Amino acid sequence: MAKSVWVFLCIVFFMAGRVAWGYEVREVNNGGRVEGTITLVGPVPDPKAYNLVTFPDPEYCGRISNGNGWRLLRDFVVNDQGQIQDVVVLLEGVEAGKPFSVSVPRIEARDCQFLPFTTVVRSGHGVEVVNMDPVMHDIQAYETSAVTGTRVLFNAPLPFNRRHQRGNLHAKHDHQPGASLVRQFQLSKKRRTFVMQCGFHAYMESWAIAVENPYHVLTDERGRFSIADVPPGNYSIRVWHPSVKQIVKKHVTIEPEHTLTVDFQLPAPGRHKTVLTVRTPPRFTPAALGRDVTIVPLLKRQ
Repeated sequence: MAKSVWVFLCIVFFMAGRVAWGYEVREVNNGGRVEGTITLVGPVPDPKAYNLVTFPDPEYCGRISNGNGWRLLRDFVVNDQGQIQDVVVLLEGVEAGKPFSVSVPRIEARDCQFLPFTTVVRSGHGVEVVNMDPVMHDIQAYETSAVTGTRVLFNAPLPFNRRHQRGNLHAKHDHQPGASLVRQFQLSKKRRTFVMQCGFHAYMESWAIAVENPYHVLTDERGRFSIADVPPGNYSIRVWHPSVKQIVKKHVTIEPEHTLTVDFQLPAPGRHKTVLTVRTPPRFTPAALGRDVTIVPLLKRQ
């Protein structure tokens, strides 16, 4: 682990020992469990589309594309039964319980996409971003709110990874980690949404919601979730997806050593009203670059 990461973690562990976080670690002997499935109601929104020739590194980043020079950003992963993956499920109002991990979330820049697309963060802690690509990225992080807009948290370059063959697009990239960027941040009061975008490649996004206790999980490929070792009590259970602006939650009662099943229907936001759609013919073609550019989806055809 890089020295900067060690220093950052030492700071985080020191801060975590203070009472300011408002969550107390206690042994949970008779905890309950809450589980369920989340289904998207309504049509799956169209992906946003980006003409790769209008961004740097079109050949490398075009290894994931639609075959016609466009990168598609799909923010909803839904199976054929409407069950949605990578939705954050969190219990609100838990003031004491199992240990609250202080690990720093790791986000990878891999094949010109941020992975994972959805995660969780803690205000006052931070994130680690690792470049797995032989191209340069620019990390722009914001807090955002539908009411008060966005505020920049940090902006920093992420040097390209020199451990890969940049020129050989057919080479197998085993994605050895390159430069690591660690940044601490503090969200404004009542703001919980964190978003990160690449300043060079606008189709690279990663979203997170700030959590205040360890009782959270992401849904799997069948839309399922399960949260265990919950202290008995009354709480709110919330489901969060960055593209669904509506707050979806239910009040629940967790009983000792019992399992509660709670299913959710997440309303689809409707079709994306955006200019980011595939245009035929495109407004800009490879000829605009003044050189021969061939964009081939060698890794994944979208």
